[in-house]
Amino acid sequence: MDALPLHANGVDLSLDELLVYRAYGQRQNPFRAMPRASARAGQNLTRLKGRGMEFDEVRRYQSGDDVRTIDWRVTARTGAAHTKLFREERERPVLIFTDLGNQMQQGSALVLKSVQAAHLAALIGWQTVAAGERIGGIICREGHHHEHKPRARRQGISPYLESLVELHKQPIQPESDQDQSYLRSSLLRLRRLAHPGSVVLIISDGQQLVDAELDLLADIARHCEVRLFEITDPLAQRLAQCPKSQIVPVWHQGKLAQLDHQGRMQWLNAQDQQQLRLRKGLSQRGLKRSQVSAAKRLDKQMETLWQPIL
Repeated sequence: MDALPLHANGVDLSLDELLVYRAYGQRQNPFRAMPRASARAGQNLTRLKGRGMEFDEVRRYQSGDDVRTIDWRVTARTGAAHTKLFREERERPVLIFTDLGNQMQQGSALVLKSVQAAHLAALIGWQTVAAGERIGGIICREGHHHEHKPRARRQGISPYLESLVELHKQPIQPESDQDQSYLRSSLLRLRRLAHPGSVVLIISDGQQLVDAELDLLADIARHCEVRLFEITDPLAQRLAQCPKSQIVPVWHQGKLAQLDHQGRMQWLNAQDQQQLRLRKGLSQRGLKRSQVSAAKRLDKQMETLWQPIL
C-alpha cells in the first residue's frame, strides 16, 4: 500500500495537506487541450483566428492584412508575401463541484473517498491558478453547501480550500435529518453558476448520479466542457478481500449499514448495478469521465487523471 500523502492521516482533512498540491499543480496545464471561445482574455487557446499571443500558421498575404504580421523569412524564401496568423487567447473559468456526502465518508484503503475528492479538487484548483484562469465551484454534502463564484488566483483558490476543510469537518447528520436531495439541489445551483465557455468538473463517486442528475449535467454540457472524476474504492470494486465473518460498515441508500457476508454481497451487487447505470447514462449523454482511486496517492495518478474511460 502507498504511504499516506504529506500531512494527511487519511480520515481527517487539513489545509496543510491541500497546500502540498500547489507544487504538483504547476507541472501541467490540462485546460490547454480544451479549446473554446469565451469573452475574456486568458491563457487557453480558442479556434478563433486573430491578433493574439500564440502563433497559429502562415498563409499568403491578402489585401487588408496587417503589414506588421508579414513573415519576412517565408516571403523571402517563396518570393510571395506571407503573413502570420495567431490564435486569440481566451479565459475559461473552471468550476469544481466536490461531493463530500455521507457515501463519500468511507474507504477501505489509504484514504477516505471524501479525502481523495478534496485532494483532487485542490490539485485541479492549483492547476487552474497556474494556468492563469479563474476558479470557483460548489462543495456540498447533506445539509450543507458552499458556493464560490469564479475568482482569479488566490482570491479564488484560498476560500475554496478553506471550504473543503470546513465542510469535511461537519459531523454526519442523523439519518432522519439527512437531505437525500442535496446533490440535485447543488447541481441546480451549479447550472446557474456555469456560464457558457466554462470548464465544469464533477468530483464524486457517482453513486447518487441517477437520471435526474445526469440530465442536469447534460444540460450544463450544452455550453460548457463537463467531466466527471469518479472516486473509486477497492471494496466497492471487489478488489478488497474481507473474511466472511467480518462485519463491514458502509453507507447504502442514505443509511449506515453494518453488513455481514450476505449483506455485503447484496451491497456489492447494488454497486455493480449502479456502475452499469452510470456508465450507460454518461455514454447516452456524451459525458466524459475519469476514474481516481482512493487507494493510491494522487501524485502517482497524475499521468492518467485526465484520460477518459468508457
